[in-house]
Amino acid sequence: MNSLELIDSFSEFKQMKNIDRPTMMKVLEDVFRTLLKKKYGDVDNFDIVVNTDKGDLEIWHKREIVEDDAVENPITQIGLTEARQIQDDFEVGEETYEKIELLSFGRRAILAARQTLASRIGDLEKDEVFKKYKDKVGEIMSAEVYQVWKKEILLLDEEGNELLLPKVDQIRADFFKKGETVRAVVKRVELRNGTPYIILSRTDGSFLAKLMEAEVPEIFDGLIVIRNIVREPGEKAKVVVESFDDRIDPVGACVGVKGSRIHGIVRELKNENIDIINHTNNLQLMVQRALAPAKINSLDIDQEKKRISVYLDPDQVSLAIGKRGVNIKLASRLVGFEIDVYRENEDETQDEVDIDLDEFADEIEPWMIDELKKIGCDTAKSVLALSDDELVRRTDLEEESIVEIRKILESEFRDEA
Repeated sequence: MNSLELIDSFSEFKQMKNIDRPTMMKVLEDVFRTLLKKKYGDVDNFDIVVNTDKGDLEIWHKREIVEDDAVENPITQIGLTEARQIQDDFEVGEETYEKIELLSFGRRAILAARQTLASRIGDLEKDEVFKKYKDKVGEIMSAEVYQVWKKEILLLDEEGNELLLPKVDQIRADFFKKGETVRAVVKRVELRNGTPYIILSRTDGSFLAKLMEAEVPEIFDGLIVIRNIVREPGEKAKVVVESFDDRIDPVGACVGVKGSRIHGIVRELKNENIDIINHTNNLQLMVQRALAPAKINSLDIDQEKKRISVYLDPDQVSLAIGKRGVNIKLASRLVGFEIDVYRENEDETQDEVDIDLDEFADEIEPWMIDELKKIGCDTAKSVLALSDDELVRRTDLEEESIVEIRKILESEFRDEA
């Protein structure tokens, strides 16, 4: 290994992407000062010059010139005769500067220094990655899928840093392949045994908040503020918004003309149904808005038990509860009270519970739902009451589609049973 190869072996620091030059120079100097101390015992008379542009370094040994018989410490002093072999016009009292070749340290010492440098650089990079992402918690990141495992997905950002998207932080309908680009929010950053772990999430409420901030300029500008978000990822979300400008309708601004602003967010969240709710400090009014599209007749609030009893017409119960109870669950979380639903007509039986077809929008194509509504079938049981032949005859749906729709509707009532 010649001198040039040794320099090349230490020049890798030029490629380190997360470490600034002053820090890298300091690390490199520290490594070689340790090397000098092991060989000479004293490092005060050595200068290390790091050239970050070329990626090389030079070590210079400074000594004072004394008479040949006056040399007490060869590390700090050099005899006149020896000094004049370096430059023939040297005189006593002057200083010499000799370049120390890396080869003089020996191959074993050089390799040990290289390993030390690599370790120090690795620690610095980890620290820089940790600090970088600690400041990005709550922000959306785009990263490429590198490896798909059973419990998590490993992603790489544009600098090659590893990010993790656990299964519990993925939307149920998420399916990613290697090489795909994934958008998620930085949920938390952990340091385990000196190694940073960046955890991403697509189910956290902050992900939806940031998506809305990107799509709705009024939120980005602070004219509209998001007060609360509750989600059943991939199924339904309720977002409470408030406007600081009386001229701005916060709900309309978030939805956009013909849903233009909300549609992109819905697609990103795998068709998650998003309800935008206007903020109010009136608890009764907030409960009514949270349970929409159901219409409430009356309600009783028990502040002590943190429960709310809601009374509705029988045909509104299914709307309030929602598919798999998602609507009422989210409404309860939104207002901070347990909500109990009661029918106004006590004679109504449980068998009469029905579900609005719109609640199946994530499993049945919207145009198919529209076809069924055209013939007066706007609930699950109204569809199941008709035979397959009659549904085929009265709609533009194929028999295979009818069979599939029936399976979806029937499975819902089996789940409830």
